[in-house]
Amino acid sequence: MSLDLTKVAAQVWGMVARLKAGDKERRGRLQYALDTLRNVTDPDRLQKKIDSSKTTWLVAGLVDGLDQRYKPPPLPKNFTVIATDGSHIDVDRHKSTRCYLINIGAVVLDYGTRPEAVLNSYPQLYSEEADLVIATEKGRGQPVEGVLLGIKRSVEELKHLASLAAELPRGGSTLALLDGSLILWNLEAYPEFVTEALLDKGFIPCLDEIRKLKIALASYISFPRSTDVVNALRVAICPHEAPDCDRHCPNKARDCDKVAGVQDGELFINLLGDGERSALFISPSKIMKRYGEHLVYFFYLRVGDEIARIEIPQWVAKDEGLLNLTHGLILDQCRRGLGYPVALSEAHEKAVVTTADKEEFWRLVESLMVEEKLPTPTSAKSQSKRTRWV
Repeated sequence: MSLDLTKVAAQVWGMVARLKAGDKERRGRLQYALDTLRNVTDPDRLQKKIDSSKTTWLVAGLVDGLDQRYKPPPLPKNFTVIATDGSHIDVDRHKSTRCYLINIGAVVLDYGTRPEAVLNSYPQLYSEEADLVIATEKGRGQPVEGVLLGIKRSVEELKHLASLAAELPRGGSTLALLDGSLILWNLEAYPEFVTEALLDKGFIPCLDEIRKLKIALASYISFPRSTDVVNALRVAICPHEAPDCDRHCPNKARDCDKVAGVQDGELFINLLGDGERSALFISPSKIMKRYGEHLVYFFYLRVGDEIARIEIPQWVAKDEGLLNLTHGLILDQCRRGLGYPVALSEAHEKAVVTTADKEEFWRLVESLMVEEKLPTPTSAKSQSKRTRWV
């Protein structure tokens, strides 16, 4: 074992002691947030205040209030849940060749009078220059690796989900489910041509395809740490009619700090009963301007002792039938899957790429290159890691 836990135990104890000391203050902030939420009597007025605010944090848009609670709707007699999840092997600059692999797990679960399950995986190797770099006509390029490869994987997950949906009989009660967020947050850090390639020409067309099929689409975020709704409460607390953090409170304590550190999940675990969902909210992400009719809404769902964040496109949020189907089927999936949607669990199992898988993959690549008498240079660092010195 390389980590000597005896040397870090005292530091862990100190961390726990600090958390315990701050617990009373944290509970006080949570209670203040709950009181503020329950005392908002005019959501429309608060939304106007949010619209006029200039904050240093993202604030959820309100749709149907703050403290609404919706009980789970009845399930249809027959329904289908489809899901995809992905894993990948990243580019390794210490290896002899540049390539990456994306493995998509896909699941179709039919419930009702004719239950059936179809599980599959779709590994795809990317090694062409067009796959390895997103480039412009002028020659500027962005390597597809690291965070950007994670975004490309999200696009591939949605692409496979759209393909699954297109193969289903029309007219049934179907939920298409993804793990994680529908919002490609990290694209904000990349140049415009990258966003255009992955979002405008990749993710959005897949959303268009699913919308045409008139089925429910949602993404599931377990144990979310978002604060979008709490930040709406911060706006409500602000004494200024048009909050402006940089102008009004640049270097002083702020009234809204009374709820600082509280997360949305803490609010709704105290507000919702088991199986209930919250009001709808609109994502405040700046990248939403690129989503058009697929603007992302979200709600919180209580499943036992956990709160999940469910993200849906605007066309699901505004269709009461699809919204209720999403609520009911996700809750049903969680109850079948011990608190987490069983379709996503199965898709993950088909997609997962283990450390052993990665090592075997690179051995296969290098052995075939040797067989074809191609050069297989590797870095000294890579060779060192594979050599036992003691």
